Amino acid sequence: MAATSKRGTSAGTARQPLNGGIDSVAKNSKIVITCGSGGVGKTTTAAAFGIAVARHEAKRVLVVTIDPARRLADALGIGEIGSTQTQVEIPGLLGEFHIAMLDTSASWDDLINRHAPDEETARKILSNPLYRNITQRFVQSHDYIAMEHLYDLNAEGEFDLLVIDTPPSRHALDFLDAPQRMAEFFSSSLLKWITLPYRTFGERAGRLGYLAAKPFYQVADRILGSQFLADIAEFFLLFQGMYNGFVERAQAVTGLLHDERTSFLVVSTAEPSPLHEAEFFMRELERRHLRLGGLVLNQVLPDVFHDPAAQREAGSLLAKGPGETITADRQLALDVARSFQRFARLADRQSEEIRRLATAPEQTVRVPMIDFESDQMQAMIDMGSVLWGEDVAKHVAPKKRGAGRLS
Repeated sequence: MAATSKRGTSAGTARQPLNGGIDSVAKNSKIVITCGSGGVGKTTTAAAFGIAVARHEAKRVLVVTIDPARRLADALGIGEIGSTQTQVEIPGLLGEFHIAMLDTSASWDDLINRHAPDEETARKILSNPLYRNITQRFVQSHDYIAMEHLYDLNAEGEFDLLVIDTPPSRHALDFLDAPQRMAEFFSSSLLKWITLPYRTFGERAGRLGYLAAKPFYQVADRILGSQFLADIAEFFLLFQGMYNGFVERAQAVTGLLHDERTSFLVVSTAEPSPLHEAEFFMRELERRHLRLGGLVLNQVLPDVFHDPAAQREAGSLLAKGPGETITADRQLALDVARSFQRFARLADRQSEEIRRLATAPEQTVRVPMIDFESDQMQAMIDMGSVLWGEDVAKHVAPKKRGAGRLS
């Protein structure tokens, strides 16, 4: 988080998070975008939220993972998440639950065919030797194509709710800014400079055209070869021909993000660094006038660790009498009491971090540590139930520090 970020310093500086669920987000939204730093369970939250909506609402839900976890596919019993939308059969659904992974390469090909002014231009771009490499690595193409895909899915209207999983939060800002940055790139001075010889000497200018240009091209020609330079210039020149289409789509995507039926769920754990990231992103959403649907705090220890009676009992178990013989049963009791106190201290630190939140939206849900080891699908359903505001205490598993998330 930036050094200028401010956080509260006491319990009185922030609204206490609620546990009423975020069902209203699903009922009032057509698109829900999950954001957060890495390792906080963001992908799992997106899937669990989608399952919860399909369980409680007669809606067709599609979850699109942009940064997918293979364990998620295993948990859903589909082996591998592909670009094709896959329906997952889950008992007790009122609606339908589908999941897909963004295929960057195929989506770029579709984009070129859609925006190219004619078939010949599209053919030249797709056959350019640099096309695949550049679209995989250049100008945040992954983030941009994700926004394009989101726009297309919404326009098709096949699903009642789209849940979009994004990369970690600072990268998710690239996700939000990608359409505008792509449009700015097409009108940049750098792009005009790269394509200058090609625009000046024409498609067949070849080596002589480049050698007659600025000294930069003379040096580059000796190092890279004129054909390499020609491929670069041709690629970007052809791309510039699609400028209007890109700009129009960027404006349309921006409008979609600001639509009243598009909501953002910020996901975090109750630890300092992820909470800093969450606050940073919530401020960015407010600054951009985007709708914050709620805050999800994953892996939060249950209230039992704050219970004074339970804490006194743990202290009593640890009190040894003079000359006491430690039997196997007594050692087990001591181990349980020490474990309880360790988790109680962690629970206190979590509560303090949550209290220090300078910004806590009204729709804030604390998700307990859930046992994902024994039955991953059931754990996903249970997590969705918590997000919906239901109690699933039977699946709380504080002994498993890694439980509560798949990604």
